[in-house]
Amino acid sequence: MNKAVLNPEVQDFIQKNSHSDVAAIGLSKSPFPHVSSKELAQQIDGRKRCETKLPLWYNTSGIYYPEKLALEQCSSQATAKYKAALLLGGKAIDLTGGFGVDASLFAQQGNQVTHCELNGDLSVIAAHNSHVLGLSITHVHTDGIQYLKDARESFATIYIDPSRRVSSRKVFMLQDCEPDVVTELSLLSGCSDRLMIKTAPLLDIQSTIRELDGVTAIHILSVKNECKEVVYIIDKSAAELDPPITCAVLLEKDQVTFSFRTSEEKAFVINQYSAPLAYLYEPDVALLKAGCFKLITREFDVFKLHQHTHLYTSETLQDDFIGRKFKVVSTAEYGTFIKNHTFKKANIICRNFPQDPDKVRKKLRISDGGNDYLLFCTGPNNELLVIHCTRL
Repeated sequence: MNKAVLNPEVQDFIQKNSHSDVAAIGLSKSPFPHVSSKELAQQIDGRKRCETKLPLWYNTSGIYYPEKLALEQCSSQATAKYKAALLLGGKAIDLTGGFGVDASLFAQQGNQVTHCELNGDLSVIAAHNSHVLGLSITHVHTDGIQYLKDARESFATIYIDPSRRVSSRKVFMLQDCEPDVVTELSLLSGCSDRLMIKTAPLLDIQSTIRELDGVTAIHILSVKNECKEVVYIIDKSAAELDPPITCAVLLEKDQVTFSFRTSEEKAFVINQYSAPLAYLYEPDVALLKAGCFKLITREFDVFKLHQHTHLYTSETLQDDFIGRKFKVVSTAEYGTFIKNHTFKKANIICRNFPQDPDKVRKKLRISDGGNDYLLFCTGPNNELLVIHCTRL
């Protein structure tokens, strides 16, 4: 961490060049003798990345930004705020603290927070930023697991975010992440009343439940219809064979949640599928990641188009549906649509359809964009359909 970056004139330069070409700044000569062009470019790029992801950091003067990988891997302010509400009050520790976003939001809730980070530069940066934000956090440059072994103290909540990158390859099982939570589960559970484990959406939920003996709740977090995180909770005093799954859609100023249990979804029977009616719905990715396909029909009073087509429909608009909503203009069978369509531009979506959007677009010579949506899917009688819609 180069403290010269924090000089007022450097900070003023960073602020004034918030929307400048970062690459050009990195290649030009620095106007400051103790701050390189590369460092200026890093700070400007980092601030840009935080504008929507971390508005508190973006709007606070004197923040020091790390290399972009740390910003890419850190939680967003919205997801960190949601997780902060899940903490048990009292002492909390973030064993894989990184840039310090989660620890900062935890501390905002009045918790006594310890932030562990193995990367020395990142630990210093996080400590500086927490001071700038006016937060009282204990920062320790160490391996979080080792700290827990040495400290011999208990916490109300232990939070850990195992890395999804091992030897530059993506992983699909929790035990292949770093730190190895599965191997250290006894230690983690023994030192906490509540253990919170953040994972990437790539990991399979049911496989992870089996890996983590004693999961008591699962939270799936999405922002702008993108699944960001899955959080597993293990409480010392509770045991769940069928833990509740909460799908949380985080909006700009609010959140919408829906909770269910896997056993409910498996037991629920859909007796009737429907052709497209006046309105069409596509569930938010959090619901799809959770495997909630049938209960949606009961919860939101809609029909499903087909067992394997995760699109839903109704004659009257269901405003509370969690996901994208469309007004149906017309419906045609695929063969008929090919012969008669006059679309030059449309947004193409394929669900349970033998071709992907790129192939459909190329075949039909339809450019992407505009106000029209064409949903290619399989209907209730296994027929291929094209549903022309407008977005609500």
